[in-house]
Amino acid sequence: MKPSRLKWHWRQLRAKRPWLSFQANMVSTPIRSGYGKSAFSLNSLLSSRTRERSPTMTGRTSKESFTARSANSRSNWSGLKKNTILSVKEKRDFIEYGHLEIPVIRQCELLGLSRSAYYYKPRGESASGGLNLTLMRLIDEQYTRTPFYGVPKMRAWLRRQGYTVNHKRVRRLMRKMGLFAIYPRKQLSKPSKGHKLYPYLLKDVVIDHPDQVWSADITYISLERGFLYLVAIMDWYSRYVLSWEVSTTLDKEFCLSALEKALGRSKPEIFNTDQGSQFTSLEFTGRLEASGIRVSMDGRGRVFDNIFVERLWRTVKYEEVYLKS
Repeated sequence: MKPSRLKWHWRQLRAKRPWLSFQANMVSTPIRSGYGKSAFSLNSLLSSRTRERSPTMTGRTSKESFTARSANSRSNWSGLKKNTILSVKEKRDFIEYGHLEIPVIRQCELLGLSRSAYYYKPRGESASGGLNLTLMRLIDEQYTRTPFYGVPKMRAWLRRQGYTVNHKRVRRLMRKMGLFAIYPRKQLSKPSKGHKLYPYLLKDVVIDHPDQVWSADITYISLERGFLYLVAIMDWYSRYVLSWEVSTTLDKEFCLSALEKALGRSKPEIFNTDQGSQFTSLEFTGRLEASGIRVSMDGRGRVFDNIFVERLWRTVKYEEVYLKS
């Protein structure tokens, strides 16, 4: 089609639908290749939502419409203000491929999703010839043997095995598998914001009879593959271990089980713990308060508040676990 004829068609179209005047730059490119080929792009602009916002129905001129739409739509060329908070995956799930009335390009525009993001398919770890899968298997095996290995040590170990990898790939693969080096971190004693704060009730208190104060604490015991967690409840006056439980996970159930066993023997006046999530749970504190026991919790930086149970852990580990494991 000649350019003069093409301009004539475009003028006729704008005369019938003046609200499309601000789309001249968008539709001019497909129109150059033929009027018939531009019908798809123009029909996508004539959706019901665009018609409802037309200047003809609102009484505004095409220039006023262009100014208002430009201010409200920001970078969205369709003139529809879409403040969606959906993720890319959720937007892709909303699109119906093969819809008879709304094509994929229009659905992407309404959701604020680019077509390249819709059609994108991740390569996966096997796309590199299986090297990443091999590295992940080796990292997992070595991490089980040496859980204190971070990215630098793991990269050095892989290079000694003959794999030339950099720290960025090792870090990405370890994060993908959820592996992090075990080492003392900052602010380990920072209390949780969600639980109820209980005061420390043992300051300047003289412990002079049994069942006056009980305390509880959790420690870990290193195994060949993983860890075992041990909880104990002790009477402060007699240093007697009233109950204990072991678990492979740090949930609250084994702490509640130990508490029930101890309460089956007797009942203290004060129960002292740290601010761990197991002891600050509603089930644990609720069981104590229901029995009429005053709850005491160690504050931040109070390293000697639970010293009796810590001394028990030293005896168990150094005299039993480490010598006989």
